[in-house]
Amino acid sequence: MPAALAAFPNDFPPPSMPDRPPPRSVETLYGEHHGWLLGWLRRKLGHAGDAADLAQDTFLRVLGRQRDVDEVREPRAWLTTIAHGLVVDHVRRRTLERACLEAIAALPEPQAPSPETQMLLVEALVRIDAMLDGLPAKARSAFLLSRLDGLGYAEIAQRLNVSLSSVEKYMATAIRHCLALK
Repeated sequence: MPAALAAFPNDFPPPSMPDRPPPRSVETLYGEHHGWLLGWLRRKLGHAGDAADLAQDTFLRVLGRQRDVDEVREPRAWLTTIAHGLVVDHVRRRTLERACLEAIAALPEPQAPSPETQMLLVEALVRIDAMLDGLPAKARSAFLLSRLDGLGYAEIAQRLNVSLSSVEKYMATAIRHCLALK
């Protein structure tokens, strides 16, 4: 054994790195913070069932990012960030679902779709919303005016108070964005 190593007996622990958090497993993170997260979500949502679902979804996301668990310095802040995104998605979905079901309820009885078709419509609407979520506002508006209202590019340019070439760019951006998510 080299003399340099003999000066350090094996019974001494390796030097600690003060800026690095102690190793943590997903199981430990869950055990230490699940109850707290559930309470936080219950206060945010006002509904115990939704809070339980989103707490579970939060830890499913954590499982998908196991590599990051050891690097987390502030576990509650990290969990809150993940859960907050899920809360936003949940509220957004509920708002879309409510609006869609209200529009369907306003239809005359013979035109109202079946409950199964209603849920398919809500799911499609949520997927479309998610696809358009990452778009800049003007690109999203141009795309919706084109696809939902059936407006031509010149009409969209007038409505948005932009040039025709801007509308072409917005539409190209929107279409590329949607195709990338397929």
